[in-house]
Amino acid sequence: MSKELVEALNALEKEKGVKKEVVIEALEAALVSAYKRNYGQSHNVEVQFDKVAGDIHVFAVKEVVEEVFDSQLEISLEDAVKINRAYEIGDQIKFEVTPQNFGRIAAQTAKQVIMQRVREAERSIIYDEYIQYEKEIVTGEVERIDHRYVYVNLGKVEAVLSHQDQIPGEEYHPHDRIKVYIYQVENSAKGPQVFVSRSHPDLLKRLFEQEIPEVFDGTVEIVSIAREAGDRAKVAVRSTKDGVDPVGTCVGPRGERVQAIVNELKGENMDIVEWQSDPAEFIGNALKPADVVEVIFDQQNERICTVVVPDDQLSLAIGKRGQNARLAAKLTGYKIDIKSESEYHELVDQATDSTVPSSKNN
Repeated sequence: MSKELVEALNALEKEKGVKKEVVIEALEAALVSAYKRNYGQSHNVEVQFDKVAGDIHVFAVKEVVEEVFDSQLEISLEDAVKINRAYEIGDQIKFEVTPQNFGRIAAQTAKQVIMQRVREAERSIIYDEYIQYEKEIVTGEVERIDHRYVYVNLGKVEAVLSHQDQIPGEEYHPHDRIKVYIYQVENSAKGPQVFVSRSHPDLLKRLFEQEIPEVFDGTVEIVSIAREAGDRAKVAVRSTKDGVDPVGTCVGPRGERVQAIVNELKGENMDIVEWQSDPAEFIGNALKPADVVEVIFDQQNERICTVVVPDDQLSLAIGKRGQNARLAAKLTGYKIDIKSESEYHELVDQATDSTVPSSKNN
């Protein structure tokens, strides 16, 4: 058993990268517990493992004291100096107490410790590999589905796709190959846990980087994204180089570039708008396809504004179930109140009338 254990430790270090010293330290601690559990002892004990021969020795450790109160933990100075005249009060003396049949227990314990360390090493390797892909897109295969998750096989690990991370209305079947965004990797007690999404806004960003070289190399920058997965998204872009049309670059010839992204997201509508440093212009762009007549900012809170649109475009600006206005607000970071021209002028007239002093008859 001794030589086999040493060989196992050497192989573990070579193949799994687990240092022998780390395993030996864990093994010695486990053997202390095993000794106390199997022999009903409460001694202060140590276990020493011979790294060369593989022999295991158990020692009871006793402190040298003037007067002994617990013989399992203490030894009198008088008895200590009989062993070695150099001993003094406070010294620790080790007495070997290795049981004759301790080898069998040691072998079982060593097997358990080594198996545990192998599992931990494998988990660590997988975690180290997938943490590199956090915040990135990967392609996986749908493995199985239950009431909580869609389980996606990424190769060495099974990722989970929760309901809130799925695109509403999208169906998943075993063996489907899908692109997912890894938004979190955890090194839990059960092993690496990889959480993926199809609805995350950054999935859209990574798809733009994959399909549009100018986005990937930074010529066109994605400033912000507002997304209601499976239905509609707005993407604000700007050019970092003169002469480059950011919106046209993303749309591509005959809309081919953006269509590839729409197809990947099962028909999700895509509005690509140009970011502007002028907030009024940016808000106007964000509300497209509606035209904007004027943007008036609240004097008390600069993040709140009223947007005036032509009467015949009010419903277009607000959008179905308020979606266009809601996405524009998310995209720009402004709270937007949309008014038609006639409604806005009526409010202005009412405010003007209320401030004009009434005339009195003499």
